[in-house]
Amino acid sequence: MKTKKWLALAGVTILSVGVLAACGNNSSTSSSSSSSASGDSANTTYSYVYGTDPETLDYLVDNHTTTSDIVTNLVDGLLENDEYGNLVPSLAEDWTVSEDGLTYTYKLREGAKWYTADGEEYADVTAQDFVTGVKYAADKQSSALYIIQESIEGLDAYVKGESDDFDTVGVKAVDDYTVEYTLTRPEPFWNSKTTMGILFPVNEEFLTSQGDAFGTPTDSTSILYNGAYTLSAITAKSAIEFTKNPNYWDADKVSIESIKLTYNDGSDPESLIQGLEDGAYTVATVYPNSSSYASVKEKYGDNIVYGPQGSSTYYAMLNMGRSKYDHTSKTTDEEKQSTLLALQNKDFRQAIAFAFDKTTYNAHQNGEDGATKALRNMVVPADFVTVGEEDFADLVEKEIVSYGSQWENVELDDAQDGLYNPEKAKAQFDKAKEALEAEGATFPIRIDIPVNQAVEMRVQQAQSVKKSIEDALGSDNVQIDIQLMDEDAYYAATYYATNASQVDYDISLASGWGPDFQDPSTYLDIFDTSKEGTMTYTIGIDGGTDSEIAKKVGFDTYSELLATASKEQDPAARYTAYAKAQAWLVDESVVIPYISNGARPSVRYTVPFSASYATVGVKDGASFKYLKVQDELVKTADYDKAYEQWQEDKAASNAEAEKALADHVK
Repeated sequence: MKTKKWLALAGVTILSVGVLAACGNNSSTSSSSSSSASGDSANTTYSYVYGTDPETLDYLVDNHTTTSDIVTNLVDGLLENDEYGNLVPSLAEDWTVSEDGLTYTYKLREGAKWYTADGEEYADVTAQDFVTGVKYAADKQSSALYIIQESIEGLDAYVKGESDDFDTVGVKAVDDYTVEYTLTRPEPFWNSKTTMGILFPVNEEFLTSQGDAFGTPTDSTSILYNGAYTLSAITAKSAIEFTKNPNYWDADKVSIESIKLTYNDGSDPESLIQGLEDGAYTVATVYPNSSSYASVKEKYGDNIVYGPQGSSTYYAMLNMGRSKYDHTSKTTDEEKQSTLLALQNKDFRQAIAFAFDKTTYNAHQNGEDGATKALRNMVVPADFVTVGEEDFADLVEKEIVSYGSQWENVELDDAQDGLYNPEKAKAQFDKAKEALEAEGATFPIRIDIPVNQAVEMRVQQAQSVKKSIEDALGSDNVQIDIQLMDEDAYYAATYYATNASQVDYDISLASGWGPDFQDPSTYLDIFDTSKEGTMTYTIGIDGGTDSEIAKKVGFDTYSELLATASKEQDPAARYTAYAKAQAWLVDESVVIPYISNGARPSVRYTVPFSASYATVGVKDGASFKYLKVQDELVKTADYDKAYEQWQEDKAASNAEAEKALADHVK
C-alpha cells in the first residue's frame, strides 16, 4: 500500500508549499528576494529544492508523495481545500448526498478542459473520465485501492476477480457532466477521499494512446493536464519546472506563473539560506545546529518562524521478519536470529520505545529551542479527531493503562516526549532478556539502522538514537550498528522496498505516513494484517494474519479492534473504538512514532496562510494554486499575529461549512 501519504524522510527539510505557506513549515524557492530589491512587486516566480525523484507520474496507480506532490499541481479532482481546510468545489460545481448516505452525485462544471503539455486543448473533462479513472486503477491494481476498494459498491468484487463486469461497480456517468458514486456503507468522510489521486479523472482516448508509457516520470507529454499548471520540464536528479496553465478554469486564483524545483540531496543544508540570500529561493529552512546559524540568527532573528505540526507522522519501523542482509554488521547467523527473536518480543520492543530520546533526536534538526515542537507519540496525531472536550490522545490514554503499569502517567499529546523513560526501558528489557535467553538468544542484540550517508544531520540523529538506547539498556545488551549507505541504496532498502523480502534493516527511521481522509482508520488500517496491500511488510510481515510473526505478535486482536471500530457510525463511539486500536499499537510498539512534519524553523517570502490547507488528501501543502509571494521577508511577529487570526477565522469558517453540509443532503 504505497500511497501518496507514504512519506520519505527527506535529506533536507523540504516542506510542502502549503504547509509552509499555511503553517510556516515548507517552502519552495523564488526569485522574490531579487524582485523585492528591484521594486518589482509581481513576484510571479517561485524556486526551491526537492529531494527525491518520482518513480512515475501515474497518479491513479502510484500515490507516493514524490508523485502526488507534483501531480496535485497538474490535475484537479472533484473537490479541493480552501485556506481553512474546507472542502470546496473544484471540477465539481456542486454535489448532493442521499439521505441514507450511500449515494454521492457530483455536477461537473462545463468548460473545464484537458490540455497537452504544449498547452493545446485536447478534450472536455467529462463524467466518463472519472469512471475511466477508477476502472484503470482497479485493472492496474493501484497501490491506493485500499482507499476506495471496500467503499464503492461492487469494486471489491471486481478487484478480486469475482466479477468481470465493471458496470456492476458503483461509479456511473449519469450524463456528460454528472458522476455518481454508490457506497457500500455511509462514510461521512467520503468527500475528503475525492482529493486523493486515485479518484482523479483521466481521458480514456489519451490513456489508450499512451499504453504503458502513461505517466512516464521524465516525459511531460505522457499525461494530460486540467489543473493550475503544466509540467514544462523534468530531469531526474536535476530539476522540475511548472508553468501556469493560462487556460485553467480557475486561473485567477493562480498567482505564481513559473516554478522551478532544483534537486538537492541534502548534503549541504546551509545552501538553502544561502540560496535565499542570493535571490534564488523564496523560502529556506534554517538549521539551528549548523555552523552558520549564529550569523543566520543575527541577520534573520526577526524573521525565523516555526509553523505548527503537520498531520503526517514519521515512525521507527521494527522489522520482525528480516531476511535480507546486504547492509549489516552482523557476522553470524546466531546474531541474526537473536535480533529477530528480540524484535518479536513485546517487552524488548517496549524497551526500545522507552529508550528512544526523541527530544535529543529532533534537536539535531530544530535546535534546543524547537526540539520538542515536532514530537509525536502516536501514529494518529493527538488532535486529529475529538469527542466533546477530549482529543484522541485523551481517549487513548484511558485505554493504554489497561495494558500494564508501565503505561501509567504516560502522556501521548504532541509536542512533548511522553515515552522516553530510561528506568522503564531498563525494566522492560530485563523482562525481555530473561525470556530471550530461554529461547537461545545471545547478547548483545545487534540492530542495524540504515542512514543516508550524504546527509550529515541524519547521521547525527542516528548517532543520538544509538547513544540513547545504548545508554539506557547498556551496550553489552543492545548494540546499535549504523549502516551508512549512498542515497540510492538507502531508499531501495527502505522507502522504495515493496515487500518484506526487500526491506534491509532491523529498525528504519526512513519513512512515515500521512492521512488520506478524515478518519482515524486512515492511519491505523495500514497495519491491519487481515487486509491486502497494507504496510505490514515494513515491519517484516507478509502473508496477512496467517503469517507466523502476525500470530506471535497477536495482530488478529488488532484486526478485530479495527473491524469493530469500522462498524461504528456515531463519531463518538467510532473514535473511542479506534482509540482502543491505537492503544494496542502503542503497547505492542511494532512502530514507534517520533516526529511529525511541520514545526520547522524557516525564513521566507511567502504570504502567511495564502495557500490551501488540509490535513488529508493531495490538495494540501504541496499545491501552488493559491500561494502568494510578498516583497519583504515575513517577520516573526507578523507571522504569529497572522497565525492567531487564521486560527480564529478557520474555526468560524469550519463551523459555517459544517452547517452548510446539511444543504447537500437530498
